Amino acid sequence: MLEAGLKAQLSAYLENLRTPIELVATLDDGRASQQTRELLDDIRTSSAKVTVREEPDADVRRPSFLITKPGEDVGVRFAGVPLGHEFTSLVLALLHVGGHPPRHDAELLDAVKALTGPLHFETYFSLTCQNCPDVVQALNTMSALNPAVTHTAIEGGAFAAEVAEREVLSVPAVYLNGELFGQGRMELAEIVARLDSGSADREAGRMDGKDTFDVLVVGGGPAGATTAMYAARKGIRTGLVAERIGGQVLDTAGIENFPSVPHTEGTQFAAALERHVREYEVDVMPRQRAAKLHAAVDGLVEVEFETGAVLRSRTVVVASGARWRTMDVPGEQEYRNKGVTFCPHCDGPLFKGKPVAVIGGGNSGVEAAIDLAGLASHVTLLEFGDALRADEVLQRKLNSLPNVTVVTGAQTTEVTGDGRRVTGLTYRDRPSGDSRNLAVEGVFVQIGLLPNTDWVNGALELNDRGEIVIDARGATSAPGVFAAGDCTTTPHKQIVAAAGDGAKAALSAFDHLIRTTAPA
Repeated sequence: MLEAGLKAQLSAYLENLRTPIELVATLDDGRASQQTRELLDDIRTSSAKVTVREEPDADVRRPSFLITKPGEDVGVRFAGVPLGHEFTSLVLALLHVGGHPPRHDAELLDAVKALTGPLHFETYFSLTCQNCPDVVQALNTMSALNPAVTHTAIEGGAFAAEVAEREVLSVPAVYLNGELFGQGRMELAEIVARLDSGSADREAGRMDGKDTFDVLVVGGGPAGATTAMYAARKGIRTGLVAERIGGQVLDTAGIENFPSVPHTEGTQFAAALERHVREYEVDVMPRQRAAKLHAAVDGLVEVEFETGAVLRSRTVVVASGARWRTMDVPGEQEYRNKGVTFCPHCDGPLFKGKPVAVIGGGNSGVEAAIDLAGLASHVTLLEFGDALRADEVLQRKLNSLPNVTVVTGAQTTEVTGDGRRVTGLTYRDRPSGDSRNLAVEGVFVQIGLLPNTDWVNGALELNDRGEIVIDARGATSAPGVFAAGDCTTTPHKQIVAAAGDGAKAALSAFDHLIRTTAPA
């Protein structure tokens, strides 16, 4: 089942098992069950601490297997074959059930252990989803640490009928005790916070009590992470606060144009960024959304957060990035995650054999259409302008696909559905002015990004696109406030450009500090 190299890696990982574990399989005669049996056999032969047995009469999904301790009946369950992006989730589940400690701070793990149940989680994932492993791993960790929590990670392709019955149109999709709990990327602390209502207040209290920073970075993408590293290397008190560490990179599939890194994936790049930041003396505060920037008073800039917490700093670097641009048409929000989606890599497999539309004719839109053409029955790409804007090589590939139709001069005006899921969309043919209907079951929106700058509006100068106006040094219109990355007027929204902006902003902030604090 596993290639020799991957099996050798697995054996090395399983040397970290501290206690024996047992894999309890419930299988049938299907191909997926045979693959599961081969996978479990490979795991068994990779460590003397692993045993495997089958429980054919168990009332659970088939194929599935439980990772537990001998003599126990709780643990982590996988339904389907967890390969692809989820192989790491499988390895971590084996280690955590086997006593190897999760890499989270002790306070968070104590909060997991204190949760009361029963809490029965089910997560539907796809093997091509780059957002799913974070959710699967978080819930697996909870299940391994707390017997009141159970988790089954379900590979949607192996349980297509179940996915259709539950109308899962976006992954990861998490159910708690049979009810939809959430969709999209979630980290362990975020899940715990939703289950423990007092955790947000405790975190806000901790933030309010922090001393004044020399440099406070708001944003955790390439720009923010680079800023924090450069500032910390100067030996000054540095804080980084972000809604999610990695930012927009977490939604990026392959990265092949970052110098010295021939190929990586967005989630891997983001994880490497966080590890690098934490090697320095940076106070990292994730899962916090900024609400207001207050101009400097007595030489200090204040940042207020949605939790009510306030942080103070002698300089602030805004690196809050950007988010997906929406169409802002009727039906878009109503059917979000019910057919309207922004990630072809994550959700594409859920639309296999179905007609879909892609909105946007730039590189991202054309790449999405090419990707989806291998899954969907038909792909219609709608572009507002008179011609596609994607690179010529991508357009040639797109035009070679027999199940793709390109419509230019098309303005989407409405997403339609039956109340539960998308059934079509309406667009206006701009040359003629006629309104036309298109029957589709999925709408993939790929029309660019909007800067996350609402929270600085009124405090900093913005251009007509909502971007923060900066000079060559990253300075904004407010003294002591700098900005970097996709939220600024920097013309090219690229990872390497954002990282460079972050370095400039950090050095400029340090220069500001030494010049404004020099003795008379």
